Amino acid sequence: MKVILQREVDKLGVPGDVVSVADGYARNYLIPKRMAMPVTKGAVKNADRLRRAHDQRTQKQRLDAEGVAAKMTEAPITITAHAGEEGRLFGSVTAAEIAKELESRVGAPVDRRTIHLPEPIRSVGTHEVTVRLHPEVEPTITVEVVAQ
Repeated sequence: MKVILQREVDKLGVPGDVVSVADGYARNYLIPKRMAMPVTKGAVKNADRLRRAHDQRTQKQRLDAEGVAAKMTEAPITITAHAGEEGRLFGSVTAAEIAKELESRVGAPVDRRTIHLPEPIRSVGTHEVTVRLHPEVEPTITVEVVAQ
């Protein structure tokens, strides 16, 4: 069955896309939850409008994310932690701590789940961390860990 998506559906498409799905999936899940509607002549015109609105919204979100990324990458973030003599930390620096520092710098909330740590930070020094703000915007941030 062909349907027009009203909302973004993972691994299927974005609003305005015309997709073919199984009849049962469309009738029992997508249409009752108002995620999609059957294809008709009038609905195709509506799909074009939905697609344009989605593209504009996505473009605005990308521009906002680029502005936030510029603020994040201005200077390195400094985090103090308890460390031993050899520079090993007692514990580790978490994504939540980095998110808290980024929030104070940017002035906007930063979700800890958007911060990608390849491995936990357990030593004093400079480390590179990526933040996924938007599918197309992933700035790399320098985190300096200093012994307390």
